[in-house]
Amino acid sequence: WMHGAFYGIGAAVIAIIGRSAYKLSKSTLEKDRLLWVLFAVSALFTACTESELVWLFVLSGVVTLVAKTRWTPSAPTAVMVAPWLVTGLHGEAASGTLWNIAWYFAEAGAFIFGSGLAIVPFLHGTVVGELHWLTERQFLDAVAIAMITPGPVVITVAFIGYLVAGPLGATVAAIAVFLPCYLLVILPARYFRRAVHDARVKAFVDGVTAAAAGAIAGAAFVLGRRAVFDMPTTLICVAAFLALTKLKGAPQPALILAAGAVGVLITGTAQ
Repeated sequence: WMHGAFYGIGAAVIAIIGRSAYKLSKSTLEKDRLLWVLFAVSALFTACTESELVWLFVLSGVVTLVAKTRWTPSAPTAVMVAPWLVTGLHGEAASGTLWNIAWYFAEAGAFIFGSGLAIVPFLHGTVVGELHWLTERQFLDAVAIAMITPGPVVITVAFIGYLVAGPLGATVAAIAVFLPCYLLVILPARYFRRAVHDARVKAFVDGVTAAAAGAIAGAAFVLGRRAVFDMPTTLICVAAFLALTKLKGAPQPALILAAGAVGVLITGTAQ
């Protein structure tokens, strides 16, 4: 029944990600042609490479900064712990795995810009493509778990950390991904008010936002190829997207639970 539930939930999650990309692009890009071009480039790159390039975000910000303000740059350890604490999906994690988790998720928290969904293609490219910590199906299930639980999609990282290195891996991943966010807000907070009305700052942020929206759209395509693969999942995805679009205030948790129930029903009938 669990397999059946995630059969339906995976398709609904794709609809939610697609809807989020649509809302973000519509509200931030408006009729700005440059931002739409950056959005398209980011979406295509993410969809084709199945990963996310941090420097593409930065480059998008710089391109928008230059185009809109004519700005030109001026001259410029192993820790002894109980084995069960670091036992993940494939057994006890290696000694350096916790450091790898801490470094990787701290990097994700520091450089990923946009909503919680913007982190999905970044995680997919490394967790599945480079480090091979999870399979495609396991990664999609991790995203689905985050959509079920209260809180942002970035909660996915704790589940990934748990699968890789047990409870301690989940703790390290969750702390690491949030720590840069707090530091980047708390330490330079006094300077934010001075820069909020700066046209150069606004132009840079607009470009980065366009790239983030494109990355989310690309993530919907990447994950969609794994979650929407037959007629039932296609119908679930389309129905979920229409519900999110047409029914104002439709609760996502209820939608996901309904999709899971439909998945259990379909797979149970097939068996």
